[in-house]
Amino acid sequence: MGRLLKLLVLLLILGFIALVAYAYLGDLTPEIKEVNQPVTLDFE
Repeated sequence: MGRLLKLLVLLLILGFIALVAYAYLGDLTPEIKEVNQPVTLDFE
């Protein structure tokens, strides 16, 4: 049981390191585009 717990903790640590590495090295910049949409105001 102890070996299974150690394996689980190791996998969690490696997964966290992989997530941080992807966040820093991956291309996470959003697409920027201009949006123009007419708005109709209905008031009395």
